[in-house]
Amino acid sequence: MAASFETDICIVGAGPCGLFAVFEAGLLNLRCHLIDALPMAGGQLSEIYPKKPIYDIPGFPSILASELVDNLLKQIEPFKPEFTLGETAQSLEKLEDGRFLVTTNFNTKITAHTIAIAGGLGCFEPRKPDIHRLESYENHGVDYIIKDPEKYRNKRIVISGGGDSALDWAIFLSDIASEISLVHRRMEFRGAPESVQKVIRLNELGKLKLYLEAEVKSLEGNPDLEKLIIDTNNNQKTIELDYFIPLFGLTPKLGPIADWGLNLDKNAIEVNTLDYQTNVDGIFAIGDINNYPGKLKLILCGFHEATLMVQSAYKIINKGKKPSFKYTTVTGIQPIKDANHGK
Repeated sequence: MAASFETDICIVGAGPCGLFAVFEAGLLNLRCHLIDALPMAGGQLSEIYPKKPIYDIPGFPSILASELVDNLLKQIEPFKPEFTLGETAQSLEKLEDGRFLVTTNFNTKITAHTIAIAGGLGCFEPRKPDIHRLESYENHGVDYIIKDPEKYRNKRIVISGGGDSALDWAIFLSDIASEISLVHRRMEFRGAPESVQKVIRLNELGKLKLYLEAEVKSLEGNPDLEKLIIDTNNNQKTIELDYFIPLFGLTPKLGPIADWGLNLDKNAIEVNTLDYQTNVDGIFAIGDINNYPGKLKLILCGFHEATLMVQSAYKIINKGKKPSFKYTTVTGIQPIKDANHGK
């Protein structure tokens, strides 16, 4: 029998913004239920770069993405959120009593007064370079996402790409891998200037081999990847390696949410910056998945959006009553009063 739940706010997406929305909702004694297609909370932070340091979270000079997720989960414990993980929010229905019914691809049903879409970039897939037989080496030496850097300790690595992700991982893995090369097809990088300078410095120190105006042309090995051929200035060079990691970004897809009747701007949901509500009353969008003039896709901006969003959600749930604003330094953290979420 499929599970069913009732809650105040159904949050679609258990990334950092979705998790922080639980905290802000909990301060107003609102119950939350989170749905995420991934089998764990944390979104991109858990799936794509768990060991990557983040430098722009207030109060943390540096924090690993996985540590931030752990802290957020600890922070929301008093509010007893419920999770449906490993399932995709599939359909949305407006009920006669004004609430929403969200049904997942596994037929789990969540009835909620309001919806908060915090789906990050949505469903996403890595952009794959056009290299013959590339996909045949997946799980045999070709990775598109670095989940655990320890996998590459004392290994020979080739990273391809010119953006922040390629630069940052090349820098990070230079202290772990036995050999690391960065291949980029242009002379200029798209990443942060300070990261570019670090890569150039590592190349000068002999801790990283940098191939510019170069492109990976072919892969060899059977069944595991053993070597690749790069074309650099019309010369071919063979590099023996253990792992090839092409980092060319992700292709985001909204998935079923695109059919929920929301105003979209390309792959983002348009919102009112008053409270980050969409064109459908009672449905909000926070974090990287929304768009508005001046939008910055930063976690800290998503935290701000979540904070304002729950204020309006409270008024909807309580039939127009305004929440009483209080500082946590005065009230402390009070566990949610009614934690009977499911049935």
